[in-house]
Amino acid sequence: MTRTTIYLDHAATTPLRPEAREAMAHGFDIWANPSSPHAAGRRARAALEDARERILDRLKWDGELLFTSGASEAAMLALGRAHGSERLLSAVEHDAVLAAAPGAPRLAVLGDGAVDQEALEAILARSRNPVVAIQSINSETGNAQNLGDLVDCVHDAGGLIVADCSQSAGKYPLPHEVDMAILAAHKFGGPVGVGALLVRDYAMLDPAGGQERGYRRGTENLPGILAMAAALDACDYPYGPAGTYQAVMQLADAVRAAGGHWLGDRLDTPSAYIHALAMPGLSGSAQLMRFDMAGIAVSQGSACSSGSMRRSPVLTAMGIDDDLADRTIRLSTGWNTTVAEIERFAEIWLAMATQVRAT
Repeated sequence: MTRTTIYLDHAATTPLRPEAREAMAHGFDIWANPSSPHAAGRRARAALEDARERILDRLKWDGELLFTSGASEAAMLALGRAHGSERLLSAVEHDAVLAAAPGAPRLAVLGDGAVDQEALEAILARSRNPVVAIQSINSETGNAQNLGDLVDCVHDAGGLIVADCSQSAGKYPLPHEVDMAILAAHKFGGPVGVGALLVRDYAMLDPAGGQERGYRRGTENLPGILAMAAALDACDYPYGPAGTYQAVMQLADAVRAAGGHWLGDRLDTPSAYIHALAMPGLSGSAQLMRFDMAGIAVSQGSACSSGSMRRSPVLTAMGIDDDLADRTIRLSTGWNTTVAEIERFAEIWLAMATQVRAT
């Protein structure tokens, strides 16, 4: 990425915060294995446990925390080891969650991407102690699920609910009513390769031996964990620099005026930092190439599937027609996004739309 690139793909990964970089360097200085009984190991263990307590305190989670290599492993732990019967996944979950329970039934969603509560209740009536995965905020559309009533339905059926909070941790208050929550450090300014599973009680999981209280094998990534804690400490509510959300809303007005489609208009609870928009007459893949040539990084759907050239399952589940889905791209802002960057994106988008209309 050159210095002139405008990066608006923070939902895929966001740059490392300076506070996280400094904490990571400290972690390399105390590099001993936290499981070793000698003095160096005990020093590393103390730093790891301090980071664990800081993260729990920052997220106001009164349960337990297991460090992982990222959200994918956390999803595997939650859906692979949780006590319960069948696994049920919302139809708009991230690929990492879907891969953690292959073949699991999909929960229908409404036109805004919210889980259909009536359909969920009908399935739960036939289930016994299910483990249900419903994300906090969608990585493609930015829609925030209203988890409160859904959690009550699952608990009434004797089940557990797992929330993928990769896109919300550090940005929105954690949904404390859930039983487990999935985190990824690189979504809020920490490093790649580290994450966590928050769990209400260890008794909800089958142990696997090894590290992390016996629920996860592998030496903990101490530098990454310290950086994760520092990045979370640096997060503010509301998330993102002042003025960026207002600039995005001005962009939305311009998109509508130019005949484009702003997906947030159909969402009940859109987030402030993930936005999907469609341009008339030009495919999303063509838009991405043109933006890339203009020095602007955006994406088309989830980073884990955007290179597959398949239509977004999320947009399909929401009932969005194929033509509109194929013309939709994602713009996502982060902790270091500037108003000028959003304004430049708007300028290029409008010029592109004008050119398409003229041809």
